[in-house]
Amino acid sequence: MKVLIAVDGSDRALRAIDAVARWPGAPASVEILLLNVRERPAHFGDFPPFDDESVEARIESVQDQVLEVAERHARRAGLERVTLERASGHPATEIARVAHARDVDHIAMSTHGRTAIAGLFLGSVAQRVLHHVDVPVLLVK
Repeated sequence: MKVLIAVDGSDRALRAIDAVARWPGAPASVEILLLNVRERPAHFGDFPPFDDESVEARIESVQDQVLEVAERHARRAGLERVTLERASGHPATEIARVAHARDVDHIAMSTHGRTAIAGLFLGSVAQRVLHHVDVPVLLVK
């Protein structure tokens, strides 16, 4: 069984890893894909999005750090079959795209993101993912 777990560097995202590790048959039967999505910078009117190679490299480095922490956490939880992927774009869109492209069986993610504003609702990303995928989604508080 292949499970995409969306990670954003929060403790809540790590709890999604723990939840998957406790599934019946896990860890032996579970292959996980840890995905970190960064939103593209906003575009304001006549000003193009900020595009500096050093900034881009730093952002990718932060994504890699988030994924490395999540991978260590997954391995400590007993999950051995771990793949890492980073993406750029709207998180819900990218989670759905990667889930489809990688033919995952399930998605696991937290109900709320890193920011308090994003957490005011069910989690706008979680809600959008639910409406854009055809596989079961495990939401972890």
